[in-house]
Amino acid sequence: MTNEKKTSLEKLNSRIEKTLDKKRAVAKSKRQSKGYRTARENLEDLVDHDSFIEYGQLAVAAQRNRRDYEDLMTETAADGIITGMCKINSELVGSENSNAIAIINDYSVLAGTQGFFHHKKLDRACELAIDSKLPVIMYTEGGGGRPADTDISTQIAGLNITSFTNWAALTGESLKIALNNGYCFAGNAALFGSADFCIATKKSWIGMAGPAMIEGGGLGTFKPEDIGPADMHFKNGHLDYLAEDEADGTEVVKKLLSYFQGKIPDWEENEQSKLRNVIPEDRRMGFPVRDIIETLADKESFLELKKVFGRSVITGFIRLEGRPFALIASDCQQLGGAIDSEASDKVANFLEICNLHNLPIISLVDTPGFMVGPDSETEGAFRRMGNFFKRGAKVDSPLVAIILRRGYGLGAMAMTGGSFVDPIYTASWPNGEFGGMGLEGYVKLGFKKEIAAEETEEKRNALYEKLLAKMYEVGKATEAASYLEMDAVIDPIETRKVIIKAFETFGA
Repeated sequence: MTNEKKTSLEKLNSRIEKTLDKKRAVAKSKRQSKGYRTARENLEDLVDHDSFIEYGQLAVAAQRNRRDYEDLMTETAADGIITGMCKINSELVGSENSNAIAIINDYSVLAGTQGFFHHKKLDRACELAIDSKLPVIMYTEGGGGRPADTDISTQIAGLNITSFTNWAALTGESLKIALNNGYCFAGNAALFGSADFCIATKKSWIGMAGPAMIEGGGLGTFKPEDIGPADMHFKNGHLDYLAEDEADGTEVVKKLLSYFQGKIPDWEENEQSKLRNVIPEDRRMGFPVRDIIETLADKESFLELKKVFGRSVITGFIRLEGRPFALIASDCQQLGGAIDSEASDKVANFLEICNLHNLPIISLVDTPGFMVGPDSETEGAFRRMGNFFKRGAKVDSPLVAIILRRGYGLGAMAMTGGSFVDPIYTASWPNGEFGGMGLEGYVKLGFKKEIAAEETEEKRNALYEKLLAKMYEVGKATEAASYLEMDAVIDPIETRKVIIKAFETFGA
């Protein structure tokens, strides 16, 4: 190798080093003093070792005419966004299923703002995703658009930027998972909100405008921490998961992604016999449905999303014999399992995403139906619950429904894709009970005159209990199955095997 070639290589290596944490010690120290990680530390934790192929690493901010170029190399390394191809979870799902695209916004570069070359790199990554259909993971921390890229004189407002269209257009083609830590405002927030799944750390603040824009609009002066705190977004159902920190968030991202990457070879089954005793003898008593989920699922495979929003229906993912499944499940300990508007929104959105990416779906049903009453209607129940039906009707992915106890009314139908005949298999546990509405309401409404005609309160109560018991016998699982309103009544201990066989037979 000639001296000239050595010199060129040395120059290249020196140039690349300026983009790395070792040469950006001040920026790294500032991040770590807040308890945060650098963009490249997050990248290293996210992707498999030695699998990352970076695009545009030598980019700098378009500010050569106002700042020293040597300074730009370090202070605006990669123009504030790291992009590239990689593998994630290859040891879990296999190398051929682990390919992905990573996009890491770097807050240590000009507060993570989006500049000219930043957008070009983001567009390039989106184009790669469009062509490859690979999943994309984006870390979104940043302050939105950057007004200081003075090298660019061929635009006025920059509203012809295509990054937001390109990112949004990936919906249904490439899975998009976004993780945020710290401040995420304006354009960065728009990208975050356009992801299929949104995860944020507890130290996140996410808003469509930051303090400067709010103040500039004459709307007052606010600290960044006043705008869009993560715990508020989580309670309102706009975050899928609230992580402790970047390390926890990255672990959740990788686990969430794995369900869309396919089967894993190593799994462990829980003891299934406990399922026979999980439902209380008293039909009016609640029970912890998460215990059922954890028992049915492979050990440590359950990941729940939007846990504190729309709480009467649980949404998440599990594995059975290593195979991934989307899961929806009634929670009778919340609103008695009645499906309110929030739960309808939550499940409809979840079903849409899972269907777009061909994940088979399991539904565990125990509901008295949709939430009713004047308060429910003020929330726009008919539209939001109607949307639940619309999303269910569009589900092409195979669905298996297991009625754990109550299957009443329109709510139970929505939980099974719109009808008990829509799943590829619908089965009930032996204590299942069915009707067009809850038995108590049915008796009170249907036999109102007969009950009222009784002379004393004691007799009225006795007649009510007699009629209720009769309706329970008429609507119990074996009777409903005898009329072919469902496919089978099964021993709870066989539930896992039945679900697996149904999906296998259907080729899922």
